[in-house]
Amino acid sequence: MKPVSFLPLTNTSLMGAALAFGFSSVAAQDAMVDLGQLEALTLSGSKVVGSREGAWELPGSAAYIDADEFRLRGYTNVNRILGAVPGVYLREEDGFGNFPNISMRGADGTRAEKITVMEDGILAAPAPYAAPSAYYSPRASRMAGLEILKGSSQIKYGPQTTAGVINYLSTPIPEELGAPNFYWRSTYGSHNTFFNHAYYGDTVQTKNGKFGFLFELYHETSEGFRKLDGGGDTGFTTYEPMVKFFWEPDTVLKQRIEFKYGYTEIDADETYVGLSEVDFAASPYRRYAGTQFDNMDTHANRSYLKWMVEPSDDFSFETALYYNNFSRNWYKVRGIDVTVPADVAFLNGSAAATLTDGLRANARDYEACGIQFSALYEFETGALEHDFEFGARLHYDDIQRFQRDDDLLSLGTGPGGFSVTPGAPGSGGNRFESSKSLSLWVTDQIDFGKWSISPGFRYEYMDLDNTDYFSDASFTQAADRRGHETYFAPGMGFTYDINDDNKLFGGVFKGYSIAGPRSILNSGVQKEESLGYELGARHRGKGVTAELVGFLTDYDNLISTSAGLGLAGNENVGAAEVFGLEALVSYDLGEESGFGYGLPMYLSATWTSAELKGPSLSSGGGDDIYEGGGDGSDIPYVPEWKLAAGVGVVFEKWGANLDMTYASSMYGTASNFNSPVTDQKQGKLESVLLFDLSAHYEMTENLKLLGGIQNLTDEEYITSRMPLGPRAGAPRSIFGGFEMTF
Repeated sequence: MKPVSFLPLTNTSLMGAALAFGFSSVAAQDAMVDLGQLEALTLSGSKVVGSREGAWELPGSAAYIDADEFRLRGYTNVNRILGAVPGVYLREEDGFGNFPNISMRGADGTRAEKITVMEDGILAAPAPYAAPSAYYSPRASRMAGLEILKGSSQIKYGPQTTAGVINYLSTPIPEELGAPNFYWRSTYGSHNTFFNHAYYGDTVQTKNGKFGFLFELYHETSEGFRKLDGGGDTGFTTYEPMVKFFWEPDTVLKQRIEFKYGYTEIDADETYVGLSEVDFAASPYRRYAGTQFDNMDTHANRSYLKWMVEPSDDFSFETALYYNNFSRNWYKVRGIDVTVPADVAFLNGSAAATLTDGLRANARDYEACGIQFSALYEFETGALEHDFEFGARLHYDDIQRFQRDDDLLSLGTGPGGFSVTPGAPGSGGNRFESSKSLSLWVTDQIDFGKWSISPGFRYEYMDLDNTDYFSDASFTQAADRRGHETYFAPGMGFTYDINDDNKLFGGVFKGYSIAGPRSILNSGVQKEESLGYELGARHRGKGVTAELVGFLTDYDNLISTSAGLGLAGNENVGAAEVFGLEALVSYDLGEESGFGYGLPMYLSATWTSAELKGPSLSSGGGDDIYEGGGDGSDIPYVPEWKLAAGVGVVFEKWGANLDMTYASSMYGTASNFNSPVTDQKQGKLESVLLFDLSAHYEMTENLKLLGGIQNLTDEEYITSRMPLGPRAGAPRSIFGGFEMTF
């Protein structure tokens, strides 16, 4: 068995994540990750980041994670998968990664709303313009890989460009003719958690050209690790089937037509409500009986039709039509504060009371569709070599909210004494928001001598509509507002070859984030702006790969998050400055010392200073996480230190990995209180150190046994104080199973 290669974030930031896990038993010089998958990200089939050398040339910080690496560790949670990527900050919510909160370079991570999220180069958020904060994210554990772009992402990918982009790479159709590919992974573990992922695909030659297909099924279910008073599930069930087809006609023109359709269904017994400080200290995995009716039910469809063409060796383009929709209903307790004793008594069933409008059915339907075009043209002007890329996208998305508020009653007789009185349809809010957008972008990578510079710009124009209806089922308009928003975002990156093994890179980029139409039209929320700088160095030598990056991002008009707590809408909450250092290094001691087995190791480190600038804030807007902040206040949920390290042992038939992650203490709100004073979201989250152990044994060429323990030391810790009070990260979890490939 050839060991899996794992590089550090050095050869290119795009290799970063691959390094991040860092297990390699091949010489570093030969262990460079093949980044051909990135062609799906560049849309036009660009060769700028479409290969090993292209990744080395990238003028910005990024990371690439291959599925083999997180599958070896049994990671199905995107927070675990991204844990070793420098500059990416994570806030767990449910313990399984179903609702990720991801931040880059200090941007607000709630629902990853400041990040452009894509799957196979297509916008994946349910309504990325009309409702950038939403409870949907592609499931990382069914992917063939993940791509994370930071400093170099602001030009090609939007609309959110203050932070970066994550592109999820779905399972590809096998390219080799007549070599069908079958994969099946199945595991069982703690909390009665089942995981199954299987796919089958092939490519055949016909008289009309090449034809490829793929059928995939993903399923995961768990009873959950939280203990509901009186008993009951606190877990989830997910189903995700997908099909893909492509056709390459037997024509002189090199072209490919590809179609994908996928469906997602999630049923999660999840809640917004955390625990009081006292109850968390006594039993961190407890859940109050008053949340027994809370449930999230979602359904999503995603599809695209792509036409990829290469008329010549120096010109290629891609056109994609896409359509996605998403429906969800999160039925959950609201209007509760776990710092108030009377509210806690109601929740645990010891006090008789009625919580009027205390259960909300947050029913929302989203729709997104569009057409996008991108192209690459390679040419020369004298001694200058150009990779000229340009693209455009016409996009439409909308969100329809039709919510209902119910009364929650407690008889004060314990967990069994709760009942619900339904309210009227539409009583929880009825409104419609939509956005039509035109996006244009241009970049030109210009190579001359040891230098490469990459200037470019992105332009966005958005037509916005917000219609408020009366809070009933009549759909009678209460108000209708229309307007538009634009931005122009230039930027430039560069690389300089010191020699074959060392390279400098950097750039300056203007970034923007936008709120939804209602916040802009009704409340006058302005665009969030950023100016980002980065400078870094890469090294690839015998046995060692390394990367060091310094970054500085100045933010203006920060937009507060509004994740659906029923509080105020988005607001602009001032300025901030975020700067720091990111580093990653990997080395295989066994390979370089001639031990006869691999002993790969890696270290990832991020140091960040993230502070608000300007006068104190009386209001934090949205979910109030900026409330009480002022000049010098730490931005919530951005730790000063984020570390990851690992060591592995790789033999011909078996291997084992020990991975560590660490995050220093951070605050739940910009008030920077050590414990709640006026709000349940306030307080410190103490530093946490986690260890994961995994191993595999290859019984045959086609069958691999695997297992592992996550949170090896069974650390109990607060992972979030959002949405409504502290909640714990997942306890020690054990899993075992098999993986079959043919």
